[in-house]
Amino acid sequence: MTVQLSNLEHLPNYQITERLDVVYGSTVRSKHVGKDLFAGLKNIVGGELTAYTELLEESRQEAIDRMIVKAEALGADAVVGLRFSTSSIAQGASELFVYGTAVKAVRMPQQPVYQSTNQPPNQSSNHHSQYEEPVASVAQPSTVKSPDDLPRFNPFGE
Repeated sequence: MTVQLSNLEHLPNYQITERLDVVYGSTVRSKHVGKDLFAGLKNIVGGELTAYTELLEESRQEAIDRMIVKAEALGADAVVGLRFSTSSIAQGASELFVYGTAVKAVRMPQQPVYQSTNQPPNQSSNHHSQYEEPVASVAQPSTVKSPDDLPRFNPFGE
């Protein structure tokens, strides 16, 4: 089973049918003395600290893998609302934590494809298949709303 991951609160083209539980994965890593010495030298001249970049990438993947194991144990199809967090555990050691909500989800049927003509192929003008809809006439300029007339999203609900 492949668990899909999404940082959104939904999964595009899927309908969430059941919320299972919060799942997480974490790993605590410390810097390698040799890599830390090299990073200190690199700090003087500037540039990317590739040893740390690799360490963080490995940490992220390990935390994600641990979270997926927990999601699979619940029978989840996906984890939504995926988030990462880091914290310092001790000097030179950090935790990388990933969490999200394990859900059951089903794939949504394909959306109907609108035809570029008023006549669907291989059908009379009075009959349309269950997946096709007749093409709506083009809106006249007088009925088109300007962007200022459209409702705006307000995250504060006011």
